[in-house]
This record gives sequence, C-alpha cells and structure tokens, in this order.
Amino acid sequence: MTALAEAFEKLPGIGKGVYAPADFEAVRKIVHQSAGIVLVPGKAMLVYSRLAPLVRSTGCGTFAAYVKRIEADDAERRRAICALTTNHTFFFREGHHFDHFSTHVRPGLLKRASSGEPVRIWSAGCSSGEETWSIMMTMLGTDRAAAARLGKLDFLLLATDIADHALATAEAAQYRIDTLEAVPGELRRAWMRERDGQAVVVDDARALVRFKSLNLLGDWPMARPFDVIFCRNVMIYFDQPTKERLVHRFARQIAPGGHLYIGHSERVTGPAAQMLTQVGPTIYRKDAA
Repeated sequence: MTALAEAFEKLPGIGKGVYAPADFEAVRKIVHQSAGIVLVPGKAMLVYSRLAPLVRSTGCGTFAAYVKRIEADDAERRRAICALTTNHTFFFREGHHFDHFSTHVRPGLLKRASSGEPVRIWSAGCSSGEETWSIMMTMLGTDRAAAARLGKLDFLLLATDIADHALATAEAAQYRIDTLEAVPGELRRAWMRERDGQAVVVDDARALVRFKSLNLLGDWPMARPFDVIFCRNVMIYFDQPTKERLVHRFARQIAPGGHLYIGHSERVTGPAAQMLTQVGPTIYRKDAA
C-alpha cells in the first residue's frame, strides 16, 4: 500500500465519492505549480479540512468537481491556495536575527537614509505581520520621534504574502496582548497601544509599511534593489530546486552589501551561494560589487 493510500485509510468518515487519492494528487500538482508548496501524502487530511468549506460554498459537491473548477478559474484557484498556506508566526521569532539587524545593519541604514539615500527592506512571506512589525520596531528603536523623522526620508518597508487573509491581518496591525511576550518592553511601549486585551501598532509606524499581495514564484514588480530581505520559514514548504531558484532571485534583488535573513532550518545553496556570504546563523550578506 502506498503512503497516500495509507493516509486515506486513516481519514475518518469521508466518502470515497467525495474525496479520493486522485483528488489529492491533482490538488498537490496545482499547488506546487502555482505556489511552489509541496504537499506530502500525510497532508491529505489538511487538504480536506481546508478545502471542504470551499467545495461546499461553490456548490461543487465533490473534490473532483472542485479540482475542475480551480483548473479553469484563476480566482478560485487563488482562494484554494490561500486556504492551504500555513500562517504560523510570532513576534521576534529567531531573536538573533533582530539582534544582528539592530547592531550591525540598522546604524548603516539610518545613516544612509539621513543622507538622502533610499533605504528599502522587504518582509517576504510576511504572513499575519508579526515579523513585519518586529522589523519595524527594531528599525525605529525606542524614540517615539523616530517614525516621524523616518517618514520624511526615502524609506520603505515592503511586506508581501500570497495569502490574502494573512495579509489583511498584517495590515490591520492588531494583536492579542498575550501574543506580545517576546516584544521588548521599551519597543512595546513606544510602538503599540493596548486596550481591552488587544494591542495595535501606532499609526506613524504603520505609515512606513506597504502591504502587497505577491506570489514569490510569480513576477516581481519591484525595480529597486533591497538593502535587507527577510524570508523566514517560507522555503520549508518548497522542494530543493524551488528553494535554490528563489534564493538566487533574492540574491539578485539585494543591493551589494545588503543582507538576507532566512529561517533556522533553511540554507543558501545553488547559484546564490556564489553571491552571498554567511555572516551569522542563517544570516547572509551580499558581496560588494
């Protein structure tokens, strides 16, 4: 018995006429081609639980009918891919990245911005925004006047994700207070306002961020290079060739001397390894031109 057949044997109370191994295989192929996400046989239940509401809401009745729908309907295919993305993140995840950014990168970025040079940071695969706001708070520091000063300069933090629902949460910038434990107290007091169990990022910090929907495997409309790219715990869902192509694209998009931060279990391999030098745990710097 194949791994996929074994996975379907364990699915509780789902009629074979509703969801079959061939449906999973079709969804897996579509998701990999469209977004690079790899779905192993053990994800058969996850696919069912996340797509079943869409199967019902579209009136398709069966996964086979829904597969035909997403093959022909770009908007519905996007809905399905969004439903299958994993959006697990938290504030100041992998704290050594923010320590490095604060100590070794931020001073130079502030100096360049103050001299009139453009400064660009990209939170790629920003999910529900905890990473984005961790970057922004670190960039601003504890001075409440910093956002106003930076807002007058040529500075921008771009945050992108493929999942519309996650992007909406990130842009709303409102979180439960019990999720803020990792946020340093001084940064929390400077850049978040708390009330009734909720915390929201202050407006002048929010004004420095632009949120955009973006499939990392698709076209990138950004012409200007980035000084810093954070793409962490995104590539764990990709196969090795997709990872290497994506990191190579990042390397080409980073300005000489700029930095790339990736997830704790991710590595730079392939052509990008000739362009990036490791300067810390999962921290890379692009060689100067």
